[in-house]
Amino acid sequence: MVAAARPTVSVFSHDDAEKVLSSAPLPAVFTAPIRPDVVTFVHTNMNKNKRQAYAVKYEAGMDTAAESWGTGRAVSRIPRVPGGGTHRAGQAAFGNMCRGGRMFSPTKVWRKWHRKINKNQRRYAVCSALAASAVPALVMAPPPRNS
Repeated sequence: MVAAARPTVSVFSHDDAEKVLSSAPLPAVFTAPIRPDVVTFVHTNMNKNKRQAYAVKYEAGMDTAAESWGTGRAVSRIPRVPGGGTHRAGQAAFGNMCRGGRMFSPTKVWRKWHRKINKNQRRYAVCSALAASAVPALVMAPPPRNS
């Protein structure tokens, strides 16, 4: 994108919106290069620093004494809940495809939740976003719609 090419700005009267009192030089930050990719990257990664860790209990879905029935019984070799006198007896257990079993690849709290962003990159993103706010066409444009 092209940087804002407005070296000066008009200072309007506080009483009369039409009356121009003077003009002031635009701060240099408003002429910085506009980099939406840097702004998006920094914003996305800084948002990740607000997250809290979550996970399932390490033994969830593994709290039964199930054993496989082996071959020769015309059922799959998945471990089955022992006992009788209850609907749960004989049901498949442990597997991620089983009702009441553990999930596939249980979530862990030691996942990489936060991201470090270089200080210079963060500063560049702020300057870039400020410079974009000085371009009237960008400010007045409708928000992007994901189709």
